[in-house]
Amino acid sequence: MTDSLTASVTDPPRMRRRRWAIVARILVGCFALWALARLFGADRIGPLAALLIPAMAAVPYAFAAMVLPLIVAAVVRDRVAFVAAVAVTALFAGIVLPRAVAGDTPRASGPELRILTSNLRFGEAGDAGLVDLARRTRADILSVEEFTPEAAARLDAAGIGRLFPYRILDPKPGAAGIGLYARYPLTPSPVRGTMSAMPSATLAVPGTAPVRMTAVHPPAPLGSDITTWTHDLARVPDATPGGQVGILAGDFNATLDHARLRQIIHSGYVDAADARGQGLVPTFRPWPPITIDHVLADRRCAVLRVKIYGRSRSDHRALFAVLRLP
Repeated sequence: MTDSLTASVTDPPRMRRRRWAIVARILVGCFALWALARLFGADRIGPLAALLIPAMAAVPYAFAAMVLPLIVAAVVRDRVAFVAAVAVTALFAGIVLPRAVAGDTPRASGPELRILTSNLRFGEAGDAGLVDLARRTRADILSVEEFTPEAAARLDAAGIGRLFPYRILDPKPGAAGIGLYARYPLTPSPVRGTMSAMPSATLAVPGTAPVRMTAVHPPAPLGSDITTWTHDLARVPDATPGGQVGILAGDFNATLDHARLRQIIHSGYVDAADARGQGLVPTFRPWPPITIDHVLADRRCAVLRVKIYGRSRSDHRALFAVLRLP
């Protein structure tokens, strides 16, 4: 009788521990699949894209959330789940944490080029505040996205022409408009075959060879726009190592955890914020905030400085980068 009484008292706690151990293993398994999908670029797989593209945008948050399976595995003393959770955490750390550490930058002896990019949120942030920011940063190039005719008129009235006498603009209602303003002469060099407007030009920077400058803004990869996003990112100009220096700036609607953006970078670019240890600073502020605005510079450029500025009328922050050209 005593033995059966003891068993009835001790069995429920054991059963609860076993149930929680199962929960811990399921959690670890889910996070492991998430990490492996990021590692192998599974968001490029057509049938999985609608699920994995949003999931990849949240990879830094998945890394932070690994504390949950670690705690559950530790509390229930499931050694297998805990060791697996540590391994998955280490994998996420290897993916995410390097963005918070400034890396080596190449030696470059050319002139500085100062680049500012800002999403105007349906044109609302195209105002005197943006002109003032461009003046304070002494930007040589300004890339504007969600650039409307009304924003163009407000910027002209605020005196943007005095800062940037050269321009290639494609203002449109809503989110489709885009433009490039420049301190130096621009010669159009269109990107062919994109479904979204992406103005591109040769920029005549004094003291060095002409630079190709492209403003980028594919649509957000949601619903039917996934196809357009994929199509347009595939047509963004690749880097040309040993050839003309190229720079891309804008709202890519992609984070460094999206395989298609990494593919562009691997052609010979460096993400300026990542290079200066600011690759985890959010530039887009829904919930949760994510990093989708980028300046991608030819790997031969030295990234000297990056700063991210809040814009009161926009749901994006402006990204500013100072490069030294080769």
